[in-house]
Amino acid sequence: MRKLLIGLTILFVLAGAAYGAFAWRSATILANYKDTNIDLGAVATADAEALCPTPGHERLVCLANALKAGISPELKARLQLPYTVADAKKWNNLPPIGYPDRVGPTLGDFEPAQLGIIKAMLQEAAGFARDEGYDELEQILNADDYLMANAPGRGGFASSNYHIAFLGEPVASGTWELYFGGHHLAFANTYKDGKLAGATPSFRGVEPFTSFEMNGRTNAPLAQEQAAFAAMLSALSADERRRATLPEIFTNVVVGPQEDDNFPAKREGIKVGDLNARQQALVLAAVETYVGDVSPLDAAAIVRKYRSELGETYVAFAGTPAMNKVNDYVRIDGPSVWIECSIQPGRSLPGIHPHSVWRDRRTDYAGNK
Repeated sequence: MRKLLIGLTILFVLAGAAYGAFAWRSATILANYKDTNIDLGAVATADAEALCPTPGHERLVCLANALKAGISPELKARLQLPYTVADAKKWNNLPPIGYPDRVGPTLGDFEPAQLGIIKAMLQEAAGFARDEGYDELEQILNADDYLMANAPGRGGFASSNYHIAFLGEPVASGTWELYFGGHHLAFANTYKDGKLAGATPSFRGVEPFTSFEMNGRTNAPLAQEQAAFAAMLSALSADERRRATLPEIFTNVVVGPQEDDNFPAKREGIKVGDLNARQQALVLAAVETYVGDVSPLDAAAIVRKYRSELGETYVAFAGTPAMNKVNDYVRIDGPSVWIECSIQPGRSLPGIHPHSVWRDRRTDYAGNK
């Protein structure tokens, strides 16, 4: 009995020490975050746009240089990093407490005029379409502000806690990445010699999944993706749906953060080339809800490539075609395109919430390894 009590005492001491170390590490991580509502939608961009009037890559370079010129050397050293694939891979869907290794400073580190430059950069790189691109990013940030207000005590939720970094010098000739990300979001456009060479990995998620009011607007950033997937799967016949059904249960996306090499060895599901023209159009419409998260000219070029490969692309799903229940899952897997969405239980609020990722087998990280 005495040995048992000693053993239990040791276990309790070790557990207490481990919890103490975790609590200390958590507090240290969260001390670097400000947990404030930036309300990026209300930030003015007129001065930034006037400063850099030429659209496209030239505007991105101009805005990046303007941002770096107006900040402290310490902040610039965190913002401007050399280009490495190792740093490009430091993205995640978790809030700060779950993943502390993102690169770059956060929105909370910048003044209002500097935020205007950042917003203008995101708008230029991601486009202005309603519920896509920049507008979708803004709504995902609003969701974290909603969680900060409605799920207190969790720690780390806030629009101020999203990171931005330039990996490589933003210049007309050379390679650089505009990285922006945080909880439920990774935006990573990589440019080579003034052209978009890769827009993936691109992660989108949101909680709450229902429409919600925050920062003076109605938000439902992934509703169009869910509707497109449901329309695509519902258009399949009973036999086609059977062929498209995966045998596994999926609780998350397969090729998510830090899972760059986790593509299945064999494509599964139903071949899009075996579907009729209407069904193929619905597959392409679902793809466009992700490709539409980059600027229109760049998106059009990517869609042309995916359309040319549509016949060799596969659609597969698990759960229900409605994509509105826990463990519903869908993927679009082509020679280049990879898109998947997983419906999961609510983590901070009751209900469900999605995780989704767009990757490109050939141009993830602009093809760099």
